Amino acid sequence: MAAFAIVMMVCLVLIHGGQCKGLFNAAEALHKAKDAENGDVGPDVKAFNVLDYGAKPDGKTDSSINFRRTFEAACNFHGDAMMVIPEGEFLMGPVLFSGPCSNPSLLIIQVNGIVKAQSNMAYYRGGGDDDTDWITFQAIDGLIVSGRGTFHGQGSQVWGFNDCARKSNCVRLPATLKFIKVTDAIIRGIKSIDPKGFHIMISMSRNFRIFSVDLQAPGDSPNTDGIHMSKSDLVKISKTVIATGDDCVSMIHGSTNISIKKVICGPGHGFSIGSLGHYDDEADVSGIIVKNCSLRETDNGVRIKTYKTDSPSKASGIIFQDLIMTRVQNPIIIDQEYGNTKYSQPSKVRISDVHYINIRGTSASKVAVDLLCSASNPCQGIHLDNVNLQYAGPPNDDMPFSSNCRNARVAYHGYQSPPPCR
Repeated sequence: MAAFAIVMMVCLVLIHGGQCKGLFNAAEALHKAKDAENGDVGPDVKAFNVLDYGAKPDGKTDSSINFRRTFEAACNFHGDAMMVIPEGEFLMGPVLFSGPCSNPSLLIIQVNGIVKAQSNMAYYRGGGDDDTDWITFQAIDGLIVSGRGTFHGQGSQVWGFNDCARKSNCVRLPATLKFIKVTDAIIRGIKSIDPKGFHIMISMSRNFRIFSVDLQAPGDSPNTDGIHMSKSDLVKISKTVIATGDDCVSMIHGSTNISIKKVICGPGHGFSIGSLGHYDDEADVSGIIVKNCSLRETDNGVRIKTYKTDSPSKASGIIFQDLIMTRVQNPIIIDQEYGNTKYSQPSKVRISDVHYINIRGTSASKVAVDLLCSASNPCQGIHLDNVNLQYAGPPNDDMPFSSNCRNARVAYHGYQSPPPCR
């Protein structure tokens, strides 16, 4: 009864700005996303096909304005609506799909075609400075992006412009899909290939589900994070395959209540919390669980990384559980000296309540557990419970298979390989 009263109050507030969609039912929304993939949405959903708004499926004609007009028509429709991207190949430059929308239920974007990005960087005014990414969904309450289609970023033609390996203040290249201020969203079934920057970027959003998505880029493609999120709450990622050139999933400041389950990662840089301590007044990170995932030949396994700056924040309530690693470098790592070793000051980020449970497989590094914490803010409450990693790197390495701990309070439970820190 109390929840109903809250919804009614919110509806009254929104009466002049859009329709109230009521409480979000995740199971119902996931079922609707599956139906949308097959076009089985029922007669009450009005379809808005990009072909009817002039888009050309020839892979040569820029259809940016046609896609935008289709979205606007669907978004402004006072009824259930679905934007349809049918089979075919569509070329598109940067597009902003902005709400709020007038639909009484979740707006559906059905993707069954191939959408290719303009490769010429003249179309993009710089992804980092003015938020020009490729496809941006903004200020939408209730969204489904579902289908068997593909977003192709044509990143291989522009990765040479990425200078982040040489410059700490570099401008990132455009993300393929960006979601900002989006609430109650389902992303299901789609594929992303060769983004210029991130595959999927989520910021200032809440209640997000990513399910059965396939993200692919070469292992040496620069800064092509699979799913990158910040300042977002209640994000669930499951049954997804990520093979890319950077973090499979990266969670930076303000990421809370994040669940990552049944994800296959590799190649890539593993699952990362951070980098933290990069900006002033960063929000804390908490409530992270990575469970039942596998990593194969990644540069890192599960990693928490912070800069050595005077920007204080906290990372706590983190669980890495039931993970299988195959020839992974740095399987378990906390690095509080990330990126800027020239600075002498220790990191001000406080890391606590971190659990590593049932981690097994093979390590390509002789130091398989590396906990390098801050001298001024030592890691507290680090728990390793049944870690069974075996060395599978170069056979001519005579170093012992070991753990390394600095400024970390660690509790061990059950079997431990490599051996615990002294």
